[in-house]
Amino acid sequence: MEPFIKQEGPGPSLFMLTAWNEERTGLTAGFSGREGGESKAPYDSLNLALHVDDDLEDVIANRKKTAEKLGFSFDAWTCGEQIHGSRIAIIGSKERGSGRLNRQSAIPDTDGLLTNTPGVLLTSFYADCVPLYFWDPVHHVVGLAHAGWKGTTAEIASRMIDHMTEQFGSRVEEIRTAIGPSIGQCCYEVDDKVMSKVSDLGLFVRGNNKGADSFYTDKGNGKYMLNLKEINRHIMIKAGILTDHIECTLWCTSCRNDLFFSYRKDGGTTGRMASWIGMRKR
Repeated sequence: MEPFIKQEGPGPSLFMLTAWNEERTGLTAGFSGREGGESKAPYDSLNLALHVDDDLEDVIANRKKTAEKLGFSFDAWTCGEQIHGSRIAIIGSKERGSGRLNRQSAIPDTDGLLTNTPGVLLTSFYADCVPLYFWDPVHHVVGLAHAGWKGTTAEIASRMIDHMTEQFGSRVEEIRTAIGPSIGQCCYEVDDKVMSKVSDLGLFVRGNNKGADSFYTDKGNGKYMLNLKEINRHIMIKAGILTDHIECTLWCTSCRNDLFFSYRKDGGTTGRMASWIGMRKR
């Protein structure tokens, strides 16, 4: 069953991670679509990122609308300045709201965010890369990681899990994870440079696709169709996450360009969706 369900109705287009959205705990998590915002073409319409030359006021208006629909004040919107790396930042009350109004105030050089502070809305931005979600329901810790091929091969997923266990006392067997809408193996062609980095993960033997059909398809001539979602899922399993604690989407951002921005499908000039996770104050 698809874990990210599009919510009907007016306003920002939101895909809720339904299994994690709980009234009892106040947890909310999900992924935005491209509809229901203020941005003009080619960023139409719910662009939530500041780094794509969209109008600043339109982006802020989109962020405010999204936060309001999620039941958070805009002051809670918190984000990092992503660089396709694997650095992780711990967010507390002091860092709450970083990056909501401008890039200069965002958490620098950061692709992973973790918090145990209620009232903080963690966000990160995508147009084909893989959003990763983390939740420890016992110690009340939540996190997001941005994983393109660079973040994936840097094993940002396992680094997030390590930070949760080391910084918050989380137990790996209790951590829940999710993999959100991103470009699928159907649309994601890569070359030998990328495949070399993927091979270094040791998840499969390069040139022997037996048992690794879920990771890639060899097209020949040094071209491959790569499944970043499945690679991240196996990195999580390797780190100790239980298989039934991993939610994985079927949405492909390139195939469903009507619903999502796609860097590849849109030719490089497009808006960005946001992943979010947060615990409302009770």
